[in-house]
Amino acid sequence: MVVDELSDETVDRLFHALADTTRRDILRRCVRGELSVSRLAEAYPMSFAAVQKHVAVLERAGLVTKQRSGREQLVRTDPDAVDRARRALDALESAWRGRVDRMARLLAEDPGAGTSRTGPSATGANDEKEGPER
Repeated sequence: MVVDELSDETVDRLFHALADTTRRDILRRCVRGELSVSRLAEAYPMSFAAVQKHVAVLERAGLVTKQRSGREQLVRTDPDAVDRARRALDALESAWRGRVDRMARLLAEDPGAGTSRTGPSATGANDEKEGPER
């Protein structure tokens, strides 16, 4: 699937990055303002290196940027990348809504489509029960 200028690989990286709770939280925190990786690490029950790895995944997806300021690396959310992720989700929603609408129209056109047959007669099995052999 290509959404505007997004390749499948780009969309995959975006959704992979957003699939993790910690990464989504890092993204939310950085939307409010840039934070250092060490400041981010204080908020999570994991090592500094683990937080760095989460930030690296977000950075590869283009959702955040890092900038060195002295000894610290400052992380900031890229609003354009967040907008690209939103557009990718909007495109998926549109595609699935279209599919659901087409299914609904097909079901409405076929009066027998909403009924199901259950029980032995639905499978063509013998409706008569046989007792135990004597």
